[in-house]
Amino acid sequence: MNTLEGQPGMNIELNLYASLARYLPREAEKPSNRIRGVAEGTTIQALLLHHQVPMGRVKLIFLNGIHARGDEFLKDGDRVGVFPAVAGG
Repeated sequence: MNTLEGQPGMNIELNLYASLARYLPREAEKPSNRIRGVAEGTTIQALLLHHQVPMGRVKLIFLNGIHARGDEFLKDGDRVGVFPAVAGG
């Protein structure tokens, strides 16, 4: 399990969609492996930077199904969904 700052703490679910999915560890292909351990006081942005997600490619962030800015502090059991801009016609 991945833990920011080396401290066990809270478990959150991280889902990166479309072209951002490559920034999840390979074992995260299974839904049960999308649970990440994070330290108390971690923001969404810190979590994404830890996974080397380029913030310039992030278009939408959802926290527990509600639009988020990225500066929100995570709590145990939170679900984070991150989407890139998608072009289409």
